[in-house]
Amino acid sequence: MKFAADLRLVRLLQLASPALPVGAYSYSQGLESAVEAGIVYDAPSTEHWIGDVLAWSVARMEAPVLLRLYAAWRAGDDAAVARWNVLFLASREAAELRAETAQMGYSLARLLTELRVGERLARLEEPSFPAAFAYAAASWQIAPGEALVAYLWAWLENQVMAALKAVPLGQTDGQRILLSLGKRIAPHAGEAAALADDELGTFVPGFALLCARHETQYSRLFRS
Repeated sequence: MKFAADLRLVRLLQLASPALPVGAYSYSQGLESAVEAGIVYDAPSTEHWIGDVLAWSVARMEAPVLLRLYAAWRAGDDAAVARWNVLFLASREAAELRAETAQMGYSLARLLTELRVGERLARLEEPSFPAAFAYAAASWQIAPGEALVAYLWAWLENQVMAALKAVPLGQTDGQRILLSLGKRIAPHAGEAAALADDELGTFVPGFALLCARHETQYSRLFRS
């Protein structure tokens, strides 16, 4: 019996793990507001909501920016890293979304520094989460496509975990959603890789409004 001994796969699993101490569990990215508004209320509506955000927001902006950050880190182009990081921070549709990526980026950057792999990342002022994730993947020589698939999976898993608490759903419902939407991750990653610089961007006004509305929502479990 042979076992794969590729340390890069182990590092990739570590990056995508819910045990990564970056605070992802405390955010719902507007899902909690969608529940409050009655838009998300059962398993089908949850799957529809998460699938739409994945397709029209994450895959159109966050994913292609992560690939560009990865390439810039690998090339040693700190100016490009800073440019794409600032662009992504500016693209966040609501204050909570911006605070989320900044907090998670800070937490991952601090962790990587403590693990002695964050020297160059420490030079970046206010790293976003994609910037820190891309840095870790590039430092550990994880292939960019594999890093992106893992990033999208971690995002999807966190959304489902938030739905289990906020909708609420049962564990089996959550696994059904992961099975269904998990099939879309590779195609979305391919679409993100094919986007030109001038094609990046999102148009999800309902999502943006709900994310902003969450800032004043009376009863909340999550920080976004």
